[in-house]
Amino acid sequence: MDDFRQEGKINEDSLAGEFDEWLHCCVTCQYLYVMINKRLTTFCVWVATSLSLTAQRGQVPQKDAWLGETPPGAIPRIFAPGRVSDALSNRDMAISPSGSELFYTIQAVRGQVSMILRMYYSGGAWHGPEMAPFSGRYGDLEPAYSSGGDTLYFASNRPLREGDPMKDFDIWMVRNEHGKWGEPVRLDTVVNSVKDEFYPSVARNGNLYFTREMKDGKGREDIAVSEWKNGRYLPPYSLPEAINSDKYEFNAFVDPDEQFLLFSSFGRSDELGGGDLYVSFKDRRGQWMQAVHLDSTINSNGIDFCPYVSPDKKYLFFTSGKMRSEPPFAKPLTFGDLQSLLGSPGNGLNDIYWAEWKAIRDKYFSAR
Repeated sequence: MDDFRQEGKINEDSLAGEFDEWLHCCVTCQYLYVMINKRLTTFCVWVATSLSLTAQRGQVPQKDAWLGETPPGAIPRIFAPGRVSDALSNRDMAISPSGSELFYTIQAVRGQVSMILRMYYSGGAWHGPEMAPFSGRYGDLEPAYSSGGDTLYFASNRPLREGDPMKDFDIWMVRNEHGKWGEPVRLDTVVNSVKDEFYPSVARNGNLYFTREMKDGKGREDIAVSEWKNGRYLPPYSLPEAINSDKYEFNAFVDPDEQFLLFSSFGRSDELGGGDLYVSFKDRRGQWMQAVHLDSTINSNGIDFCPYVSPDKKYLFFTSGKMRSEPPFAKPLTFGDLQSLLGSPGNGLNDIYWAEWKAIRDKYFSAR
């Protein structure tokens, strides 16, 4: 036996080393198995938790986003025809950061009645429209979310106290607590005045942009901003001549980061209809650049107003009073044709349109 060992036929040290390697390999494999299993389990728990939180927060699956509508390209389309744009006078748009709730305004033709409607996503489906829980009695319009989505601003002519007569339009706010919208509160007299205040839009830092007939303004109506400093609003001031003119400027949407401003103006020499949309960007010094008129891809021979860009900055929404078909017609309309034209979206009573924002932004920003 000693001879065999000496000749290398049997080497106990070698056998012991091979056994140790085999055992180490088995232990290592078992360790790797345990670790992989633990990490896989952790990953599955993370996925399940994320999905649960997503459901709790009201996130909308991609297939149901935007009420299940097919997103538009650079050419505007009527948004949700028959559901939101329904042949009545529909305007304004406000979408929650999660995409699970939206508000818009419905009005009588001349604005005698104006109320805010709500749609929301729950249980795998969209519900509504229904009257917003804080609307239905007075003149309400122009809803706008805070960047966090827990506060909604809007314009209203409701009285300060129950039983008092309705007053001019002021800016109000309402908070969402524990999933329910509370009671509206009027902003203080630094923002609101004896004049009308319309179309609130709030930047991420709290600065509030709105429309007002300013005492020392530049035109008949100006776009003003009231800066939010140390927990309160400062007195509003009119935006510069790059935006405001001696005409009417109104209904401005400000980018949450205050890098662009979309607004409407009436009375300018380049307008196509009864009020057109314009955009201004900030330059590298943080100054507003000269506003640019949006072309006939967006603007029409009707009024085009109420701009709004979705929280993900993918889509521009706006309201237009343009008609989808106007005289002269190729052939005489029948009464049925006329009923269909006047009783459908695109009948000139204001519809909400949407288009891809990036294409529009790149077109006008690159031209600066």
